[in-house]
Amino acid sequence: MSSNDIILLSTADWDNPFWTNKQHVAVELARMGHRVLYIDSLGLRRPSASARDVKRIVRRLLKAARAPRKVSENLWVWSPIVLPWHKHPVVRRLNRALLSAGLWVWSSVLNLKQPWLWTYNPLTTEFFDLARFSCRIYHCVDEIKAQPGMPVELLEASEKELVQQSDIVFTTSPKLTETRIHWNDNIHFFPNVADYHHFNCALDSDTVIPADLDALPQPRIGFIGALSGYKVDFKLIRQIAETHPDWSVVLIGEVGEGDPWTDSALLVGLDNLYLLGPREYRELPSYLKGIDVATLPNHINEYTDAMFPMKFPEYLAAGCPVVSVDLKALRDFSHVVETARTPEGFIAAIEQTLAGDASPLKERLNVAREHTYKIRTKRMLGLIEGEQP
Repeated sequence: MSSNDIILLSTADWDNPFWTNKQHVAVELARMGHRVLYIDSLGLRRPSASARDVKRIVRRLLKAARAPRKVSENLWVWSPIVLPWHKHPVVRRLNRALLSAGLWVWSSVLNLKQPWLWTYNPLTTEFFDLARFSCRIYHCVDEIKAQPGMPVELLEASEKELVQQSDIVFTTSPKLTETRIHWNDNIHFFPNVADYHHFNCALDSDTVIPADLDALPQPRIGFIGALSGYKVDFKLIRQIAETHPDWSVVLIGEVGEGDPWTDSALLVGLDNLYLLGPREYRELPSYLKGIDVATLPNHINEYTDAMFPMKFPEYLAAGCPVVSVDLKALRDFSHVVETARTPEGFIAAIEQTLAGDASPLKERLNVAREHTYKIRTKRMLGLIEGEQP
């Protein structure tokens, strides 16, 4: 394969402790010999008055004064300054001018030649002229317009233009494929994956369960991820804890991540419901080692209808049995996940799993081994190479 330079336009800051597709794909591309300029999130959601958003704005202003920083071999991170009120045309024009000029400067400094554009941002055509890139790849991983605080009409129009102008489109769920294929028939579904070797450490004999988790009574029913009100069903979580006071319901993640309007009142006041807060990515395998059943207690809505949860392959790689709500993207994986359509069914599925009625560990690990960043990125690059003249 060639080693083309790549501009990766993310919707997540590199330093965000909750890594997603964007950071992992950038790392994998750099490992494969591509020189990658990773551009931090350009702030699609309107900012709130929350302390978290204010701190993020201050951090971005401080980082914007710096040149792109090298974070590993072949990989640089640039944090440009943009105004987040994208629904206003004058703001979009100003952002486009600032970003285009900045990209020209830093591409010259880093000697990036005829770069590809690998973008996750549905507003990409508002920020850059796509004709300047030798290949345009759109990696569609979420129904971003369904997140709180988004400029829906602008996103719909801009994403359609982006899909039409892209040379190739990758999606992470069947629903995302179904809703974009009308604009570009060169579209390919690749479900979310995991760093198998990292999460599989949960099964190592020398991996120690953290003391704060180990102190909680078993069985432990766990969820790891952003505790955001538009994605996670807090009412379901509370019902699980109330129905089984003998279970420890453990939540690991930041409340309101990506959704500062989240109301977490339902997650407090129960002796067996534990909010442990966020943990470092490197610590997650040790926490999963102490979880008896890993769960995906999501809402079923426009956002989750098009979502393939990243936690699913991570849970499998850690060897955890998984219980989920009936997410469309997981229906092809029914042999390694128990799904339920009602709260009562969800609780019953956990009961069955605790009783030993779960998919064999070997099957869960086999699926996880097939869904890694290395394997998926190689397959994507193979398809992109096939498009090159």
